[in-house]
Amino acid sequence: MRNFNLYSCICLLLLTACSKTNKVDLIIKGAKIYTVDSLMNTATVMVINQGKIVAVGGNELLTQYQSDSVLQADGKFIYPGLIDAHSHFYGLGAYMQTVDLTNTKSWDEVIERCKDFVSKNNPAFLTGRGWDQNDWAVKNFPTNDELNRLFPNIAVLLKRVDGHAAIANNTALELAQLNINTKIDGGELIRSGNKLTGVLIDNAVDLVQEKLPKPGRASITKSLLMAQQVCIDLGLTSVCDAGLDTEVIDIIDSLQKSKQLFIRVYAMISANDKQVDEWLNRKPIKTDVLNVSSFKMYADGALGSRGACLLQPYHDQHQHHGLILTPLAKMEEYVRRISNSPYQLNTHCIGDSSNRYVMQLYGKYLGENNNRRWRIEHAQVVHQNDFNLFGKYNIVPSVQPTHATSDMYWAEDRLGKERIKGAYALKTLLKQNGWLPLGTDFPVEPPQPFYTYYAAVERKDAQQFPEAGFQIQDALSKEEALKGMTIWAAKSAFEEHMKGSLEAGKLADFIIMDMDLLQADMRTIRDAKPGAVYVGGKKLK
Repeated sequence: MRNFNLYSCICLLLLTACSKTNKVDLIIKGAKIYTVDSLMNTATVMVINQGKIVAVGGNELLTQYQSDSVLQADGKFIYPGLIDAHSHFYGLGAYMQTVDLTNTKSWDEVIERCKDFVSKNNPAFLTGRGWDQNDWAVKNFPTNDELNRLFPNIAVLLKRVDGHAAIANNTALELAQLNINTKIDGGELIRSGNKLTGVLIDNAVDLVQEKLPKPGRASITKSLLMAQQVCIDLGLTSVCDAGLDTEVIDIIDSLQKSKQLFIRVYAMISANDKQVDEWLNRKPIKTDVLNVSSFKMYADGALGSRGACLLQPYHDQHQHHGLILTPLAKMEEYVRRISNSPYQLNTHCIGDSSNRYVMQLYGKYLGENNNRRWRIEHAQVVHQNDFNLFGKYNIVPSVQPTHATSDMYWAEDRLGKERIKGAYALKTLLKQNGWLPLGTDFPVEPPQPFYTYYAAVERKDAQQFPEAGFQIQDALSKEEALKGMTIWAAKSAFEEHMKGSLEAGKLADFIIMDMDLLQADMRTIRDAKPGAVYVGGKKLK
């Protein structure tokens, strides 16, 4: 009897050892899983527990793990959660609460949208964003005459699509105490004869903006939650917000801690004297959901409003070189101070002059062979002699492929036939360090990540123009574009150890689609959307 009991115990132990003893939260099987690891492996089974990936592989995992939740995903394709390496997350939500001026075809249409918005909302002041005079039949900047006539009693500030220009009515100009004699460092007031037109360039926009009522905590919270809904729906599980004030960062932190904001945020601190002083006396914040370890500095303006700083004058406006938004001495002060801290520095550079100056400044303080991953945001127009500076000083170009397909209609007018060759040069930039983070710059561009993918690979717009692709020699491959939206975007924020690929130990952020992005006809990809979105193993869509 004793031997029989011993035999029974041994059998029970063997059966237990051979059974599925590892209980997990979720098992997904049957899908084609693009891991986006270093070998671009694919798998068919993914195991998730407590918000992280436990294992990725084949059917052998089904004998090692069990779960009460098993997703049979036959015919589906799974990718890492998408990451926008340069966006304005809070700005998107704030923009959604103002008058939408995108895709307007004339100044008259802008006026009509403003009238409609005011009639429905009766605002105390009117703000909006999205107009682009380059899309109009008459491509000149407008004047504020009609705004003055229609809205004499409220301040009006309507920002151009890039945010680097705006038009204000006279009420707003008076509020900011701007007049025909005002001089602005890093900005411009456009004049017609002896009067202001209301058009503001770069730092002039800020002078009006800061006089308008500031949004309160409730408004900021609403904006963040609205933006989150848009991003999650499109497959974005992480965003890099390119320039925030401490107040907004603190609210993001609070919403994440209260489990209202699930999207992961890499927040760049807007570089001004107050915030540089404040944050250099604080330790960076690095959690699974919030990364505050970088500053955002502005070198110049935008190409569309002729604020980008160029080495030679604009091809379509002789004697004009653009604008430097942060004084050179102040930029060097910030670079020097931040170089002696654990923080990254990410600088907005559009023109070839600002790109050259900032990269040389980075190199002066960082030297070669550093791993600080300081970034140039946009790197839009680079002189042919300067591309090597990215590799020489390990500077990361952070680019937005849809800028090329939005700007291609008029960019050559600004730059001429030779300089345009060094603009929007994705492949050339990729070669400098071997990796390249991609973003959208939303709401300057739409937040759809597959617009990014399509523009990077095809170099075409929504109408599949131009037929051969815009400067097609600088297109990325499908694999490179996918990496730019996942693992390389994570790497640009020092987060590749925790996300950006589907590997054991990383956060379980992923999307499920009906489409094989690496095999599908590109014409079907641009408007694709994920069927399901998971953040930390939890389904949010």
